[in-house]
Amino acid sequence: MLFDSVREANSAILLFSFCFLILPMAQHRCIRGDIAGLRTPCYVIDRGYLQENLDVLGRVQNETGCKILLALKGFAAWSVFDQVKQVLPGAAASALFEAKLAREFIGGEVHLCAPAYRDDEFDAFLESIDHIVFNSLNQYEHFYRWIQRSGMPVQCGLRLNPRHSEVKTAIYDPCAPGSRLGITRDQLGDALPAGITGLHFHTLCELNSDALERTWQAVDKQFAPLLKQVQWLNLGGGHHITREDYDVERLCRLLREIREKYDVQVYLEPGEAIALNTGFLVSTVLDLVNNEVDIAILDTSASAHMPDVLEMPYRPVITNAAEPNVLAHTYRLAGTTCLAGDVIGDYSFAEPLQVGDQLVFHDMAHYTMVKNTMFNGINLPDIVLYDPAAGAHTTQRRFTYLDYKDRLS
Repeated sequence: MLFDSVREANSAILLFSFCFLILPMAQHRCIRGDIAGLRTPCYVIDRGYLQENLDVLGRVQNETGCKILLALKGFAAWSVFDQVKQVLPGAAASALFEAKLAREFIGGEVHLCAPAYRDDEFDAFLESIDHIVFNSLNQYEHFYRWIQRSGMPVQCGLRLNPRHSEVKTAIYDPCAPGSRLGITRDQLGDALPAGITGLHFHTLCELNSDALERTWQAVDKQFAPLLKQVQWLNLGGGHHITREDYDVERLCRLLREIREKYDVQVYLEPGEAIALNTGFLVSTVLDLVNNEVDIAILDTSASAHMPDVLEMPYRPVITNAAEPNVLAHTYRLAGTTCLAGDVIGDYSFAEPLQVGDQLVFHDMAHYTMVKNTMFNGINLPDIVLYDPAAGAHTTQRRFTYLDYKDRLS
């Protein structure tokens, strides 16, 4: 595997001016339809691309008997959940509002996993979930009696930490030294507590199936006596299953081996794999200034609208743009917040940019809408759906001053 993630690949490949040259993985994933009339900034989710991803995930389910859940922490655009739930049997939540959203718009199985749970929210959790994973034995002991008293048919699991790291960036590594995530082998005996029907581990981030296979070897070696005692096993997220270079056959082979060895129902809960390369962020150039370099100020923001550009960090692909100094005109693309570092990056273009030009950022469906902010009182981008069958864009959500005001007091 040459790159650990699509975003690392994006940073390493020269972004030539035609979409089919930008990135092999996104050959057929250029924005479609007439976007000239869209109000910017806006996120555009392409239902056709979404269906292509769902078809891949459906194939994995059919060939292995696993169940794939949508992890809402990565993608929670509920306007397309009517489409998602035709293929996926449920969703994975990390907090109360995600659990409620999953129950309302997807249904099926709702799995919950978080570092800790609050007493004052737990009854509401039980109304929405089918499975709950505890991050510590303390939390399990506290809440298992609560579940018993409720009489709710909620299955309980424990999150494992195999102390096996595959993620290179420490902030995204659940198995980094000192991690708060999961129970290590030395904290468990050879018999699971009463009421535990499943085990869970989540150790990956934007990785291929070889990373999962190595992780599984570590889990199997350490926790084999416990794996024989459960009915289900959740392999967490971070699986880039719909990436073009992802080894789906290797994944399917591994999932079948796990199921045959331990006779368990296997779950995966990716977020990015559902939304990978299905969405775009369309922006407009507001101003052009110069301070040692040419700078284009856009009506969008790295900080507010695509925070992973700064947090991951990663360099987004832009239609008709290349690395700096490859094409004739290089610009630093910057956002509209007061944050000095609200900079997307330096890109070159074949023609000079003009005020009013539209720029299209790729792969902007996941970890954008779920993480964006109204910092500085800047409005959020519209959410637009594109239906390739109709060849039409529909503005699904337009935010207003009330969205900003009502989240404060």
